[in-house]
Amino acid sequence: MSTARPADTGPVLRVLDVDLVREGNHLLRSVSITVQRGEHWALLGANGAGKSTLLGLMGAVTHPTRGEVHVLGRRLGRVDVRELRSYLGHVNPRHPLQSPLTLRQVVLTGVTGTTEPVPRHAPSGEELAEADRLIDLLGVGARSEARWPTLSQGERGRALIARALMPRPRLLLLDEPATGLDLAAREQLIDSLDVLRAEHPSLATVLVTHHLEELPASTTHAMLLRAGECLATGPADEVLTTEQVSRCFGHPIAISRSAGRWSARTRPVPLAQAGQ
Repeated sequence: MSTARPADTGPVLRVLDVDLVREGNHLLRSVSITVQRGEHWALLGANGAGKSTLLGLMGAVTHPTRGEVHVLGRRLGRVDVRELRSYLGHVNPRHPLQSPLTLRQVVLTGVTGTTEPVPRHAPSGEELAEADRLIDLLGVGARSEARWPTLSQGERGRALIARALMPRPRLLLLDEPATGLDLAAREQLIDSLDVLRAEHPSLATVLVTHHLEELPASTTHAMLLRAGECLATGPADEVLTTEQVSRCFGHPIAISRSAGRWSARTRPVPLAQAGQ
Protein backbone atom coordinates (compact mmCIF):
# COMPACT_ATOMS: atom_id res chain seq x y z
CA MET A 1 0.00 0.00 0.00
CA SER A 2 1.15 3.55 -0.71
CA THR A 3 0.33 6.79 1.04
CA ALA A 4 0.41 10.00 -0.98
CA ARG A 5 1.13 13.08 1.12
CA PRO A 6 -2.13 13.83 2.98
CA ALA A 7 -4.12 16.80 1.76
CA ASP A 8 -4.21 19.74 4.15
CA THR A 9 -8.01 19.65 4.40
CA GLY A 10 -10.64 17.97 6.55
CA PRO A 11 -10.25 16.66 10.11
CA VAL A 12 -6.74 15.77 11.20
CA LEU A 13 -8.07 12.83 13.16
CA ARG A 14 -11.35 10.90 13.45
CA VAL A 15 -11.92 8.01 15.85
CA LEU A 16 -15.38 6.52 15.29
CA ASP A 17 -17.05 4.25 17.87
CA VAL A 18 -13.83 2.35 18.60
CA ASP A 19 -13.41 -0.72 20.79
CA LEU A 20 -10.01 -2.16 21.62
CA VAL A 21 -10.04 -5.63 23.19
CA ARG A 22 -7.00 -7.54 24.46
CA GLU A 23 -7.31 -11.05 25.94
CA GLY A 24 -11.02 -10.51 26.45
CA ASN A 25 -10.59 -7.19 28.26
CA HIS A 26 -11.98 -3.94 26.87
CA LEU A 27 -9.19 -1.35 26.98
CA LEU A 28 -11.43 1.07 25.06
CA ARG A 29 -15.19 0.87 24.56
CA SER A 30 -17.24 2.92 22.05
CA VAL A 31 -14.80 5.86 22.00
CA SER A 32 -15.18 8.63 19.40
CA ILE A 33 -13.25 11.86 18.89
CA THR A 34 -12.68 14.29 16.00
CA VAL A 35 -9.68 16.63 15.99
CA GLN A 36 -9.57 19.58 13.59
CA ARG A 37 -6.61 21.68 12.45
CA GLY A 38 -5.40 24.08 15.12
CA GLU A 39 -7.18 22.30 17.97
CA HIS A 40 -5.28 21.33 21.10
CA TRP A 41 -6.78 18.39 22.96
CA ALA A 42 -6.10 16.98 26.40
CA LEU A 43 -6.83 13.33 27.23
CA LEU A 44 -7.34 13.02 30.99
CA GLY A 45 -8.14 10.18 33.34
CA ALA A 46 -6.72 8.09 36.15
CA ASN A 47 -3.97 5.53 35.59
CA GLY A 48 -5.31 2.70 33.43
CA ALA A 49 -8.15 4.78 31.99
CA GLY A 50 -7.05 4.12 28.39
CA LYS A 51 -5.33 7.42 27.58
CA SER A 52 -2.07 6.03 26.16
CA THR A 53 -4.01 3.22 24.47
CA LEU A 54 -6.11 5.78 22.60
CA LEU A 55 -2.99 7.78 21.74
CA GLY A 56 -1.52 4.61 20.18
CA LEU A 57 -4.51 4.42 17.83
CA MET A 58 -4.13 8.09 16.95
CA GLY A 59 -0.46 7.53 16.16
CA ALA A 60 -1.17 4.52 13.89
CA VAL A 61 0.76 2.30 16.32
CA THR A 62 -2.16 -0.04 17.05
CA HIS A 63 -5.42 -0.93 15.28
CA PRO A 64 -8.91 -1.03 16.77
CA THR A 65 -10.80 -4.27 17.36
CA ARG A 66 -13.98 -2.56 16.16
CA GLY A 67 -14.74 0.86 14.75
CA GLU A 68 -12.76 3.17 12.50
CA VAL A 69 -9.68 5.35 12.93
CA HIS A 70 -8.91 7.95 10.25
CA VAL A 71 -5.55 9.70 10.60
CA LEU A 72 -4.93 12.61 8.21
CA GLY A 73 -7.81 11.36 6.09
CA ARG A 74 -6.47 7.79 5.82
CA ARG A 75 -8.28 4.86 7.44
CA LEU A 76 -6.15 2.47 9.45
CA GLY A 77 -6.17 -0.97 7.86
CA ARG A 78 -6.22 0.51 4.36
CA VAL A 79 -2.96 2.42 4.41
CA ASP A 80 0.78 1.91 4.83
CA VAL A 81 1.08 2.91 8.48
CA ARG A 82 4.88 3.26 8.33
CA GLU A 83 4.55 5.98 5.73
CA LEU A 84 1.59 7.54 7.51
CA ARG A 85 3.60 7.83 10.73
CA SER A 86 6.13 10.00 8.90
CA TYR A 87 3.48 12.75 8.85
CA LEU A 88 2.91 12.54 12.61
CA GLY A 89 4.94 13.83 15.51
CA HIS A 90 4.97 11.50 18.53
CA VAL A 91 6.69 12.59 21.76
CA ASN A 92 7.59 9.83 24.19
CA PRO A 93 9.51 11.08 27.27
CA ARG A 94 10.97 7.56 27.63
CA HIS A 95 13.00 8.00 24.43
CA PRO A 96 15.22 4.85 24.19
CA LEU A 97 18.45 6.60 23.21
CA GLN A 98 21.63 4.70 24.11
CA SER A 99 24.34 6.85 22.46
CA PRO A 100 25.64 10.12 23.97
CA LEU A 101 24.40 12.25 21.07
CA THR A 102 24.20 16.01 21.35
CA LEU A 103 20.81 17.65 21.72
CA ARG A 104 21.08 18.92 18.15
CA GLN A 105 21.87 15.43 16.82
CA VAL A 106 18.84 14.02 18.63
CA VAL A 107 16.59 16.67 17.07
CA LEU A 108 17.99 15.86 13.62
CA THR A 109 17.01 12.17 14.01
CA GLY A 110 13.45 13.43 13.60
CA VAL A 111 14.16 13.74 9.87
CA THR A 112 14.66 9.98 9.51
CA GLY A 113 12.31 8.96 12.32
CA THR A 114 15.04 6.85 13.92
CA THR A 115 16.53 6.81 17.41
CA GLU A 116 20.13 6.94 16.15
CA PRO A 117 21.49 8.92 13.17
CA VAL A 118 21.36 7.07 9.84
CA PRO A 119 24.93 6.87 8.47
CA ARG A 120 23.78 7.26 4.86
CA HIS A 121 21.81 10.43 5.62
CA ALA A 122 23.72 13.69 5.80
CA PRO A 123 21.41 16.51 6.95
CA SER A 124 20.85 19.20 4.35
CA GLY A 125 21.45 22.86 5.05
CA GLU A 126 17.68 23.37 5.22
CA GLU A 127 17.31 20.56 7.77
CA LEU A 128 20.13 21.94 9.91
CA ALA A 129 18.56 25.39 9.84
CA GLU A 130 15.13 24.00 10.75
CA ALA A 131 16.62 22.02 13.65
CA ASP A 132 18.29 25.14 15.01
CA ARG A 133 15.08 27.15 14.62
CA LEU A 134 13.06 24.60 16.57
CA ILE A 135 15.73 24.24 19.25
CA ASP A 136 15.63 28.01 19.77
CA LEU A 137 11.81 28.06 19.67
CA LEU A 138 11.67 25.43 22.42
CA GLY A 139 14.11 27.41 24.55
CA VAL A 140 17.10 25.05 24.59
CA GLY A 141 19.41 26.82 22.14
CA ALA A 142 22.10 27.29 24.78
CA ARG A 143 22.27 23.50 25.21
CA SER A 144 22.39 22.59 21.52
CA GLU A 145 25.83 20.93 21.71
CA ALA A 146 25.36 19.37 25.15
CA ARG A 147 25.42 15.57 25.29
CA TRP A 148 22.17 13.74 26.05
CA PRO A 149 23.36 12.22 29.38
CA THR A 150 24.16 15.72 30.70
CA LEU A 151 20.73 17.19 29.89
CA SER A 152 18.04 17.64 32.50
CA GLN A 153 14.73 15.82 32.07
CA GLY A 154 13.09 19.12 31.13
CA GLU A 155 15.70 19.88 28.47
CA ARG A 156 15.26 16.38 27.05
CA GLY A 157 11.50 16.84 26.91
CA ARG A 158 11.75 20.05 24.92
CA ALA A 159 14.38 18.51 22.63
CA LEU A 160 12.04 15.60 21.89
CA ILE A 161 9.26 18.01 20.95
CA ALA A 162 11.66 19.75 18.54
CA ARG A 163 12.61 16.32 17.16
CA ALA A 164 8.95 15.42 16.58
CA LEU A 165 8.42 18.67 14.67
CA MET A 166 11.26 18.09 12.20
CA PRO A 167 9.03 16.33 9.61
CA ARG A 168 6.61 19.30 9.87
CA PRO A 169 3.70 17.14 11.01
CA ARG A 170 0.05 18.19 11.02
CA LEU A 171 -0.58 16.29 14.24
CA LEU A 172 1.63 16.24 17.35
CA LEU A 173 0.98 13.57 20.00
CA LEU A 174 2.42 14.06 23.49
CA ASP A 175 2.33 11.14 25.93
CA GLU A 176 2.67 12.60 29.45
CA PRO A 177 5.48 14.99 28.41
CA ALA A 178 5.85 16.39 31.94
CA THR A 179 6.69 12.99 33.46
CA GLY A 180 9.54 13.29 35.95
CA LEU A 181 9.86 17.08 35.71
CA ASP A 182 10.28 19.36 38.70
CA LEU A 183 8.10 22.46 39.03
CA ALA A 184 10.40 24.83 37.12
CA ALA A 185 11.02 22.36 34.28
CA ARG A 186 7.29 21.64 34.00
CA GLU A 187 6.49 25.34 33.69
CA GLN A 188 9.21 25.82 31.08
CA LEU A 189 7.76 22.92 29.07
CA ILE A 190 4.23 24.32 29.28
CA ASP A 191 5.42 27.78 28.23
CA SER A 192 7.23 26.19 25.28
CA LEU A 193 4.04 24.42 24.18
CA ASP A 194 2.10 27.69 24.28
CA VAL A 195 4.79 29.37 22.16
CA LEU A 196 4.85 26.44 19.74
CA ARG A 197 1.08 26.52 19.26
CA ALA A 198 1.13 30.27 18.61
CA GLU A 199 3.95 29.90 16.05
CA HIS A 200 2.22 27.00 14.24
CA PRO A 201 -1.50 27.91 14.19
CA SER A 202 -2.55 25.02 11.92
CA LEU A 203 -0.82 22.33 14.01
CA ALA A 204 -3.16 20.03 15.97
CA THR A 205 -1.99 18.50 19.22
CA VAL A 206 -3.19 15.80 21.62
CA LEU A 207 -1.65 15.70 25.08
CA VAL A 208 -2.09 12.84 27.56
CA THR A 209 -1.93 13.56 31.27
CA HIS A 210 -3.67 12.84 34.55
CA HIS A 211 -2.74 16.21 36.09
CA LEU A 212 -4.77 19.29 35.12
CA GLU A 213 -1.90 21.51 36.26
CA GLU A 214 0.12 20.18 33.29
CA LEU A 215 -2.29 21.62 30.72
CA PRO A 216 -1.12 24.70 28.78
CA ALA A 217 -3.45 27.69 28.67
CA SER A 218 -3.69 27.13 24.90
CA THR A 219 -5.62 23.86 25.44
CA THR A 220 -8.88 24.13 23.47
CA HIS A 221 -10.60 20.75 23.96
CA ALA A 222 -10.59 17.86 26.39
CA MET A 223 -11.76 14.28 26.76
CA LEU A 224 -12.27 12.52 30.09
CA LEU A 225 -11.70 8.76 30.11
CA ARG A 226 -12.65 6.31 32.84
CA ALA A 227 -12.07 2.56 32.56
CA GLY A 228 -11.77 2.80 28.77
CA GLU A 229 -14.97 4.78 28.26
CA CYS A 230 -15.46 8.44 27.37
CA LEU A 231 -17.27 10.35 30.12
CA ALA A 232 -17.16 13.77 28.44
CA THR A 233 -15.66 15.36 25.34
CA GLY A 234 -15.72 18.85 23.82
CA PRO A 235 -14.47 22.39 24.50
CA ALA A 236 -12.16 22.38 27.52
CA ASP A 237 -14.19 24.80 29.63
CA GLU A 238 -17.30 22.64 29.20
CA VAL A 239 -15.53 19.36 30.00
CA LEU A 240 -13.13 20.31 32.79
CA THR A 241 -15.74 21.08 35.42
CA THR A 242 -15.80 20.14 39.09
CA GLU A 243 -18.68 17.71 38.59
CA GLN A 244 -17.27 15.90 35.55
CA VAL A 245 -13.66 15.67 36.73
CA SER A 246 -14.83 14.37 40.11
CA ARG A 247 -16.84 11.66 38.36
CA CYS A 248 -13.90 10.80 36.11
CA PHE A 249 -11.45 10.29 38.98
CA GLY A 250 -13.98 8.90 41.45
CA HIS A 251 -13.10 11.54 44.05
CA PRO A 252 -14.57 14.95 45.02
CA ILE A 253 -12.29 17.40 43.22
CA ALA A 254 -12.77 21.17 42.94
CA ILE A 255 -11.63 22.64 39.61
CA SER A 256 -10.61 26.27 39.13
CA ARG A 257 -9.00 28.23 36.32
CA SER A 258 -6.82 31.32 36.61
CA ALA A 259 -4.86 33.13 33.87
CA GLY A 260 -5.87 30.33 31.50
CA ARG A 261 -4.41 27.53 33.65
CA TRP A 262 -6.36 24.86 35.52
CA SER A 263 -5.84 23.62 39.05
CA ALA A 264 -7.47 20.85 41.08
CA ARG A 265 -7.79 20.17 44.78
CA THR A 266 -9.83 17.86 46.97
CA ARG A 267 -13.29 19.32 47.50
CA PRO A 268 -13.96 19.63 51.26
CA VAL A 269 -16.83 17.56 52.63
CA PRO A 270 -19.45 19.69 54.47
CA LEU A 271 -19.35 19.21 58.23
CA ALA A 272 -22.98 18.04 58.27
CA GLN A 273 -22.09 15.18 55.89
CA ALA A 274 -18.82 14.38 57.68
CA GLY A 275 -20.70 13.80 60.92
CA GLN A 276 -23.20 11.36 59.42
